[in-house]
Amino acid sequence: MAATTVYKEPAPIMDRENPLESMMSRFNIAAEILGLDDSTYNVLKAPDKQVIVNIPVTMDNGKVRVFEGYRVVHNTILGPSKGGIRYDMNVHIDEVKALAAWMTWKCAVVDIPYGGAKGGIICDPTAMSPGEIERLTRGYTLAMKDVFGPDRDIPAPDMGTGPREMAWLMDEFSKTVGATSPAVVTGKPLVMGGSLGRTEATGRGVMVSALAAMGKLGMKPEESSAVVQGFGNVGSWAAKLLAEKGVKIKGVSDISGAYWNDNGINIDEAIAYKNVHNGRLEGYTGATLMNADELLLADVDVLVPAAVEDVITEHNAHDIKAKLIVEGANGPTSASADPIINEKGIMVVPDILANSGGVTVSYFEWVQNRLGYKWSEDMVIERAERIMTDAFEKVYATSQKYNVPMRIAAYVVAIDKVAQTYKFRGGF
Repeated sequence: MAATTVYKEPAPIMDRENPLESMMSRFNIAAEILGLDDSTYNVLKAPDKQVIVNIPVTMDNGKVRVFEGYRVVHNTILGPSKGGIRYDMNVHIDEVKALAAWMTWKCAVVDIPYGGAKGGIICDPTAMSPGEIERLTRGYTLAMKDVFGPDRDIPAPDMGTGPREMAWLMDEFSKTVGATSPAVVTGKPLVMGGSLGRTEATGRGVMVSALAAMGKLGMKPEESSAVVQGFGNVGSWAAKLLAEKGVKIKGVSDISGAYWNDNGINIDEAIAYKNVHNGRLEGYTGATLMNADELLLADVDVLVPAAVEDVITEHNAHDIKAKLIVEGANGPTSASADPIINEKGIMVVPDILANSGGVTVSYFEWVQNRLGYKWSEDMVIERAERIMTDAFEKVYATSQKYNVPMRIAAYVVAIDKVAQTYKFRGGF
């Protein structure tokens, strides 16, 4: 039986900016603008719950290995907490805490009735067999059976996980409650209650946000160029959908390197190549190989960082030439880079707004599971795009009202919604 305990103070992250500190620095600015009282501030800055579990897994060689897993529930005042589970060797409690808080603000920005959470297991799924990953996933689910629930905490895929893992999680949780419980998790396979339109939802949200921002800046899609850093699910869909709107995608990158074509990359061709080459662009001949760090500094109109955290920092922000940054990843811009980017006059559509298309359609999946009724793909897309557009306009109006960057405006919108909900529900 896996033991469950409240996690103690972690060791600091030494090799990069602490994502929790980055999140809190933006939170503090927004709280000051709102004039947040001390009580509300103290409640919102701290997660509701931090849980660590030890998961014993019998490996294929017969030996038992114990994996460390986390689940952080940041806030539930708006509804059940929502957030992905990542399988990665670099999972760290501070990162999970920051991502859980970002989920709270992300759900509040797009006005869906969820709080924020995040989970993770320290492991390398690429070095594990499907059977080992299944046993790990089921063990994690059992260890978290009192945390998860359709009305309590609803996990989803993240880095290193996907529909397969969510299917195992749903099955294991259903066994613990003695009934099929599809609404306990989102990002499931379609045949198990997954939603149409979910796969491309985050990338579509990036596209909608980018076009809305381009409209404010007077940029015409058919006359604009972009680079997309990260060519996974989010980046490839964002690139494809932007290209369909007329934007010339001059550069993309993945773990194998960066690829550049001044005349524009054929995104459909690049995706097809990636799909038959182990999910990588390595060897792709439709573009020229270039230095991955230089891709961020390319002379284009729009930069979409859609890979990992802290790729735009104080060390390279001065050299960014794009007029617009649309954050497809969580936390791709460190707090230390914010003032540099703002001084350069670059508009940033922040992560908690730009990549919230994924949680929006996850919400739709949960609603459909609760109703026992499937929506058409057109309905999912239309409703998701409307929510994303409305959220962008609200954040933009807030940025104009307070004369602050879009990132701070998004935090203001989110924190204000959560704080007001506490007030109307009667305080703490």
